[in-house]
Amino acid sequence: MKIAVCVKQVPDTEAEIKWDTEKGVLKRDAIDPITNPFDEFAIEEALLTREKYDCEIYAISMGPERAQEVLRNALALGVNGVYHINDPQLSGSDTFGTAYALANAIKKIGDVDIVFMGRQSTDGSTGAVPGEIASILGYTPLTYVAKIREIDFKAKRIVVERAIEGGFEVVEGKLPAVVSVIKGINEPRLPNLMGIRKAAKMEIPKWNCDDLGLEKDKIGLAASATRVTEISVPPPKGQGEILKGDLEEIAETLVSKLLDLKIIK
Repeated sequence: MKIAVCVKQVPDTEAEIKWDTEKGVLKRDAIDPITNPFDEFAIEEALLTREKYDCEIYAISMGPERAQEVLRNALALGVNGVYHINDPQLSGSDTFGTAYALANAIKKIGDVDIVFMGRQSTDGSTGAVPGEIASILGYTPLTYVAKIREIDFKAKRIVVERAIEGGFEVVEGKLPAVVSVIKGINEPRLPNLMGIRKAAKMEIPKWNCDDLGLEKDKIGLAASATRVTEISVPPPKGQGEILKGDLEEIAETLVSKLLDLKIIK
């Protein structure tokens, strides 16, 4: 049995975001990177699954050269292998181009039963890629998963709890499946020193577009069906006003202002 985990390098959530306004993409080289926080839960869920079942874990990341950092972190945590999708032709790909490349990498690994992913990345925040990968591969899409109840690899079935508005729903699906997990499904572990040292010395296999058999008209900025057409900073909030007087006077003034602003009638 095999598990694939898709991990992404994203800008540090506390860093100042810088944009290439002409292309409508992030200036990733100018921002300190981290592993997408939601993907840390996906890696941990894969490790917990391996502790219960006899399976292998392979982590995949698509991105520039320094995306290898997130793969070395996955190696330090104990995954069996990693693959780095690295090709300048993929630069600027939208969610479908990204999902297309990742799906082909999963196919190349072969016989993958479960793909674990974070529910979304903290940069694009679309949450579209897990569903798109499932659609491309014909896998069962299980999104916003809060708990894995049961996996039966022989019977090719999985039972999960999905977070929905106001509660959870229990869903049974067929394997193979793409499972996107939410924060709180587990407590991600930290790599130990021995794991970090071992990972630092390991060679990371790279796959380019030709290795994955990608059609060039489905990847890259030019082929993207969606793109950022404008980037703007929200206008600063106006200065607040403190109303003074007794309670009745404040209430009358507040109502008057809300009427003037046509917030109430």
